[in-house]
Amino acid sequence: MQLAITLVAPDPAVLPAAQERVELVLPDAGGQVRASRLLGPGALDLEIASDLTLSVAEVVRALREELDRALEGLAVDLAVQPSFGRRKRLFLADMDSTIIGCECLDELADFAGVKTQVAAITERAMRGEIDFDGALTERVAMLKGLPVSALQQCYDERVRLNPGARTVVQTLRANGARCVLVSGGFTFFTERVAAAAGFHQQRANRFVERGDVLTGKVETPILGREAKLQTLREEAQALEINLAAACVIGDGANDLAMIEAAGLGVAYRAKPVVAAQADARIDHADLTALLYFQGYGADAFVSS
Repeated sequence: MQLAITLVAPDPAVLPAAQERVELVLPDAGGQVRASRLLGPGALDLEIASDLTLSVAEVVRALREELDRALEGLAVDLAVQPSFGRRKRLFLADMDSTIIGCECLDELADFAGVKTQVAAITERAMRGEIDFDGALTERVAMLKGLPVSALQQCYDERVRLNPGARTVVQTLRANGARCVLVSGGFTFFTERVAAAAGFHQQRANRFVERGDVLTGKVETPILGREAKLQTLREEAQALEINLAAACVIGDGANDLAMIEAAGLGVAYRAKPVVAAQADARIDHADLTALLYFQGYGADAFVSS
């Protein structure tokens, strides 16, 4: 069984210690290093052969758990996956706190003077403690009467792409992958973020407006956890590919279903409920770790 272990560290000086720890525990975990390849500064690929008589999923899970323990205390991100089919043909990404560095609804609430209340609900929803649809409805209700002009002001002043976001999308596009931004947020923001990063398509919710103010309501049906999963399925079907050929990234509970269904589901700076179930986590590096996980070298990155 051929597997790939990818190590990504923001500080390249950490990489030798990480590699040493991995190679130290691999024999006891049923693995053996066959080859190694430096993908870029702070990024290393190890080609692994495993002789464990388990399913691929079981071997990957066992190795990841063992290596997580071995790498504890080091600022390094890890992916363990089958070597075959690493480069995905479909990429779905959450927007808030994933592709961008903020929660748009929380920032918009600041313009209405209710950021503290809205942010508290957002946090609980992202942790999976409360229903997403109900939480969204409750938060948007607090924005009733807010001028529509505040949306553009919020975008201009608060919304920024996370490091590596545009490089990830542009590189995947250049290599033939379809890239879709799918958010439980709102199209006013996803349309602009998708254009800035280069996504092919975007899907999100819509505010109900009356004249030049928000009514405090959301158009239905609400795009939440199940709608994100359905988007993944529809996009894969349109490309005539299996879900194993998809990469998905997100941070909150409403991303969990699509993360679990994808061939490579990645948790980005994620809530515990998501981090525990994802195939890989990006806790330290920037978003270009997604490219390293798929075997791209830094010399293949496209940033323009």
